[in-house]
Amino acid sequence: SKIAIEKKLDKSLQGARCAVSGSGNVAQYAALKLMQLGAKVITMSDSNGVLIFDDGMTEEDWKEIAHAKQVRRARLSSIEDDVTGRYAANETPWSVDVSYDFAYPCATQNEVNKEGAERLVKSGTKGLFEGANLPVDAAGQQVLRDNADSCPLYIPGKASNAGGVGVSGLEMSQNAVRLQWKPEEVDGKLQDMMASIFEQMESSGDSLEKGANRAGFLKVAKAMKELGWVS
Repeated sequence: SKIAIEKKLDKSLQGARCAVSGSGNVAQYAALKLMQLGAKVITMSDSNGVLIFDDGMTEEDWKEIAHAKQVRRARLSSIEDDVTGRYAANETPWSVDVSYDFAYPCATQNEVNKEGAERLVKSGTKGLFEGANLPVDAAGQQVLRDNADSCPLYIPGKASNAGGVGVSGLEMSQNAVRLQWKPEEVDGKLQDMMASIFEQMESSGDSLEKGANRAGFLKVAKAMKELGWVS
């Protein structure tokens, strides 16, 4: 998302209001990375409700959420008094009337429906980057396509959420040659990987969504050919 925002919008994440849904591993570390890049993380959620941080969550807020989910296995509602945010029961980041610059659905399939996508567009959201498997349903996707002028960045999970699979590949490489890279080395390789993915999307000359779909199809087709499954 960082690369797309910089190259396509000529903006940065510094000070940007970002909505993150979910509170599992992807959501937690997406939120942490966004904060490290200077963004304001406005929401995190679970299946019972959403925490809303009107001025952005703090590092202490993040630690409290991570401890609740990784150690205590607790619901976000149980930590409302321990964080700076307010809790809205039975809501999601996509159902509350809060404005965001960028959206990162990292919770579950079909969480952003037509109404949620329309709310994002109406509130001025400039980009949505999937962090889960198909978090935007078909009707929501069409809303984003129909409003590409006002919300120009929509990147499907096959591209924006490829980092996890990519780092798993790096881990396999380390194990195979009995090496151990420092975290900075792994992060550098990951950044190179994501930059390459963006270049493949952009080279299509069309929307980033179509570019991601084409690049993914070509990669699968090439693998099938190399395996001898097709000629």
